[in-house]
Amino acid sequence: MTDHFFVEVDCQQKIHYRERICGDVFLSSKVKEENRIIIVLSDGMGHGVKASVLGTLTATMALNFTKEHREPEKTAEIIMKTLPECSERKINYSTFTIIDIENDGKTTILEYDNPECIIIRDRKVMNPEEKTIRFNSGNGENKVIRVTSFQPKKGDRIIFTSDGIPQSGLGTPMFPFGWGIDNVTRFAIDIIRQYPQISARQLSAKILNTAYRHDGFMAKDDTSCGIVFFREPRTLLICSGPPYEKDDDPELARIVKEFKGKKIIMGATTGDIIARELKLNIKNGFTFDDPELPPISYIDEIDLYTEGILTLNKVEKILKAYHNNDITGKGPAEEVIKLFLESDEIQFVIGTRINIAHQDPNLPVELEIRRTVINRIARLLEEKLLKNVKIKYL
Repeated sequence: MTDHFFVEVDCQQKIHYRERICGDVFLSSKVKEENRIIIVLSDGMGHGVKASVLGTLTATMALNFTKEHREPEKTAEIIMKTLPECSERKINYSTFTIIDIENDGKTTILEYDNPECIIIRDRKVMNPEEKTIRFNSGNGENKVIRVTSFQPKKGDRIIFTSDGIPQSGLGTPMFPFGWGIDNVTRFAIDIIRQYPQISARQLSAKILNTAYRHDGFMAKDDTSCGIVFFREPRTLLICSGPPYEKDDDPELARIVKEFKGKKIIMGATTGDIIARELKLNIKNGFTFDDPELPPISYIDEIDLYTEGILTLNKVEKILKAYHNNDITGKGPAEEVIKLFLESDEIQFVIGTRINIAHQDPNLPVELEIRRTVINRIARLLEEKLLKNVKIKYL
């Protein structure tokens, strides 16, 4: 994201116990041309399909208007005037939080009726200067929007939630008035003190699951907890395919040897090259965790060694359907996904030598050449998981 840190974003959600669809809507987008990240959490009033539709309308408008560099006041005003109001309660159907992180890291938070974001720096709450915008929504009622801007530092975190988090446990002996944002803050700081490098995904899950427990494991409202973590990037290298020229095999091995981070090798020929050039041992695996794919094998000093093109196709399929709340299973493709989720900057080194086996017309149509599949995976990683991705061809 910048020369100083990577921006990790994650949001975990629980659905109201009587519903099958979440009324909280989380959207995020990386504007690649501007190296900018936009995050939106909208909470549709009530729960179920109606709340989801209105939350989606709100979140989509917020995301698109923010991309267009509209002033926060204008963005909020258009959303508030567009949203329908409850005929009985005379209030808007959705609340929202918008977080806009620019190329230089400058972060602007725009909030309407969602719980106030918690900004944590050095295990303490940070309270940057905030301004309040008041305007008329068109029906004579004044609306209040909170706008906060600050320049983040490495290690800073932003916690953003829907009402389901601070209101969890409402009416129980322990939390008669709900868990409360102060308790959420103390809980988060305690976790960070114990695990200073805890990821956004892990921290959001801990906060969400604690709120869920307060509700007796039956969420009384749609519940969302999102985290933005300005962190030292975690790096991952994926090598797949032999170099076009055999003389470049040592170059591929050098890249693998010198890389500082986790490493995945995909493809038997690629594995043979790495093992031969670096004088490493290969151990074949015989555990078929996924009946569609050959088992994981092992190379010394390599974090994951799998088959190539079939596994890449399966990885793309999983990524297409992936949702933040999904729990990854077992199998070679799932192990690749886990390493994706645990990484921030992902570098692919792709060999361009043609594998004759993959040109067989009798093979399934979906068995596409390596470069095509990896380009699609890279796009999904950038757009869906907000990862920084680089591709090098050999």
